[in-house]
Amino acid sequence: MQGAKRQFAEPEQVKDLARKALGRDLVHVERLKGGSKKGVYRLEFDRGDSAVLYSWAEDENFWDTESPSSGLRFFEAAQRRLREIGVRVPHLYHADAGREHYPADVALIEDVRTGSLEDRLARDPEGGRRVMDRLAASLRAMAECRSPEHGTVAAVESGQGRRDCVELVLGWALKDLAQAAARVERIGQVEQELGERVRELAAGIEERADYGLIHGELGPDHVLVDDQDEPVLIDIEGTSFFDVEWEHVFLRIRFGPDYEHLRIDGLDERRLTFYRLAQHLSLVAGPLRLLDGDFPDREFMMGIARHHTEQALAFV
Repeated sequence: MQGAKRQFAEPEQVKDLARKALGRDLVHVERLKGGSKKGVYRLEFDRGDSAVLYSWAEDENFWDTESPSSGLRFFEAAQRRLREIGVRVPHLYHADAGREHYPADVALIEDVRTGSLEDRLARDPEGGRRVMDRLAASLRAMAECRSPEHGTVAAVESGQGRRDCVELVLGWALKDLAQAAARVERIGQVEQELGERVRELAAGIEERADYGLIHGELGPDHVLVDDQDEPVLIDIEGTSFFDVEWEHVFLRIRFGPDYEHLRIDGLDERRLTFYRLAQHLSLVAGPLRLLDGDFPDREFMMGIARHHTEQALAFV
């Protein structure tokens, strides 16, 4: 897509969708920032209320390949499973994979406008900690929801789950290492040592009999807070059955000192260490690969890659 002008949602298309799907008249459409795999739009209606539109149009995806865990079916399966176990997610008002009213797969969902957990923690630390306690309860409910196979909720439900998270992550880590080494000179200089460290950490970790439910990219910006101070998980398409350690590595990276409110007992320290290195390599290679294209917020992505370069290099 680099070099070609992307076509985002046209106001008339969205007005037609809102009218036909919800019977509502639209007065304003705002494309929200931050998405790299789907378009996210706030739709404001004539009665003063609003909804959010997710669009999985090709032009909304800034990655060089189609994501294996992004799309309407992944969203619907994750939204349904999370609601079943009592985890708060946005209400789904309308979903359309038939493209009857819009030229892409879309979902119209609840617009939770009371802010993110990231904002709450910065503005009201005490109130934010109360929300964190409720988020911890949601994470426990997810960890207790088990499957004998790993994969996205949609994949497992369709019989396409897999075995052995460690083998999968080892492949990811070595691929990310090669891509990072090709783009970052300092990583390239120690590529062999980092590869040996990756294999050393993976060796001897035994396969498990089942896996818990994880979000996969759960930072404080992916948790909204509703008007009852309940945490609301968003960007849930990648919700998967996987080693819970993978979730907790990411939580620790993104929540920093506040992670202590989410910590649980019984995690495998060896898995945590292996997954931490794998995620640091992913958070170097992924942002830099995204910047091979025309993703707009370039300095933000470069900052992520720089930080995780230092974290990965600390392993050698």
